[in-house]
Amino acid sequence: MPSAERSYVASKTVDFLWRLWCTGLVKQPSGRMHVDDASRQYTGKNGEQHVTRCFLLRRSYRDENGKPQKETLANISDLPDNAISGLRLLLRGATLVDVESSFNVERSVPHGDVAAAHIMAGKLGLRSLLGPACRERDIAYALVLSRTVRPKSKLSTVRWWSQGDTTLAADLGISAVSTDDVYAAMDWLLKQQGKIERKLARRHLREGGMAMYDLSSSWVDGEMCDLAAFGYSRDGKRGRKQIEYGLMTDPEGRPVGIDVFPGNTSDPESFKTAISRARSDFGLKDIVFVGDRGMITKTRIAELRELEGAGWVTALKAPDIAALAADDGPLQMSLFDEQDFAEITHPDYPGERLVCCRNPALALSRAYKREDLLAATEEDLAKIAKSVESGRLKEPDKIGIRVGKIIGKHKVGKHFTWEIKDGRFTYRRDEQKIAAEAALDGVYVIRATVPAETASAPQVVQIYKNLKSVERDFKTIKADDLDVRPIRHFLSGRVESHMLICMLAAYLTWHLRKAFSPLTFTDENIPDTGNPVAPAIRSQQASRKDSEKQNEDGLPVYRYRDLLGHLATLTRQTVNFDGQRIERITIPTPVQARAFELLESPVPVALT
Repeated sequence: MPSAERSYVASKTVDFLWRLWCTGLVKQPSGRMHVDDASRQYTGKNGEQHVTRCFLLRRSYRDENGKPQKETLANISDLPDNAISGLRLLLRGATLVDVESSFNVERSVPHGDVAAAHIMAGKLGLRSLLGPACRERDIAYALVLSRTVRPKSKLSTVRWWSQGDTTLAADLGISAVSTDDVYAAMDWLLKQQGKIERKLARRHLREGGMAMYDLSSSWVDGEMCDLAAFGYSRDGKRGRKQIEYGLMTDPEGRPVGIDVFPGNTSDPESFKTAISRARSDFGLKDIVFVGDRGMITKTRIAELRELEGAGWVTALKAPDIAALAADDGPLQMSLFDEQDFAEITHPDYPGERLVCCRNPALALSRAYKREDLLAATEEDLAKIAKSVESGRLKEPDKIGIRVGKIIGKHKVGKHFTWEIKDGRFTYRRDEQKIAAEAALDGVYVIRATVPAETASAPQVVQIYKNLKSVERDFKTIKADDLDVRPIRHFLSGRVESHMLICMLAAYLTWHLRKAFSPLTFTDENIPDTGNPVAPAIRSQQASRKDSEKQNEDGLPVYRYRDLLGHLATLTRQTVNFDGQRIERITIPTPVQARAFELLESPVPVALT
């Protein structure tokens, strides 16, 4: 019976008995009172079942001879069922109190999101992964969980803990930590980085296997960061200093290591660090590195050739592809008459396999993009030509400066020819160069040392395309889930520790996303098209989730971040009941219950 109804029943029942005793209809009983159900059931002549309702208030006692007797004090059959239930409780010695005056919810704190992250972290052994048990480890562990469910600055996170707006801080005993404690924990965590990454490498990388590597950047907030420098901004933040970081993952995208570099570090230079770490720190002598063509350059490949057991999977740059496609070269468009990929060899690439691919969808996209860039450049050049024609712009050097800015703006200057004279400027498209480039639209060539008995040509293509998993991790770290940008730390060690925390949170997020995929828009059954070059397509199940926004069982489908937000509405309440404090979890919604089923765990009342 609900507590509100029980309170009402208690007050009405006591009032009822008091009036009976006061009027003398019922005398103060000396024996034990109870409610007796004397209802009878019978069948009428027409065969219908009937029930005669009869509830009696009785007392049991012994007479002068010691024999047990019963006395009916009142017929309470007219009372509602909830009143009879309350009376029974009262007669059994229960204490009934008024809910409104004795029952209060003192606090309701979000719990489901941190509970889910904590359960997954327990499955992954994250605490022991961080290092030996100590106060710093507890804080570092809390920083990783906090970054996973609520990616904010360290100052904001400390306030979140201290204000009790999460069960994480109280359960882990870190409610009273200061920012100095957090920085000390970050410094401690940085000293554990080598051990942490070696453990992850033993879990997910193997001798003779593959490692994915890529480089990204994030801008810096402030001017005092030791690692901040101007460089190529992958965030499109021109004029802002940045740091760069290289991420190493297993073939499925699980992060295993991260390196932080000054903001002007090139891709090939960062890759040198990845090679050194994989061999010296992780002890992997026989391993294949997978990276894009800007990462694994000819110079890096020359260095890899000198390392016994080191291999690579990367792609050729445009000039090298054009050389292969020359009149007498092995790369001819007729290779793609029957399928979109073909394997060739060339003496310039000894011991390597060259898998040539042509993606029609990519070819069409590049053609449209090139035309848009050419048109935009022509529009800007036309403005210069108009200024020259009107006499506002005459000097050749000034005309040249204006043209230089425009040509470099859209990166298609190679497709134009122009002539600048005193008071004269003409330009036109170089149709021959445009046609030569267009002929190779959608064509890319993968170079690999993976032997044919290990991976077929389609498998080599898929290995290279698996670099998307690293890009997915960067998107997780930078935008979707962990919001690493901007970098607000000044000391290089703190920046490195911050990125390590983000990498560990990305590792935890990778597993949470995989576990929760039935409740999100993730495609769990990506169809095999039989053509590794063709764009991936959504399965029928995923397309149905996209359109109907729900699963086959009727549960709604969420974006991953929205699902964490829904889990946060599963709260832990502190209830004050007549002076007694009780902690309990609110009843999970069907989606919340399903989420913890996917984690194979009940909802814990506390994080232990």
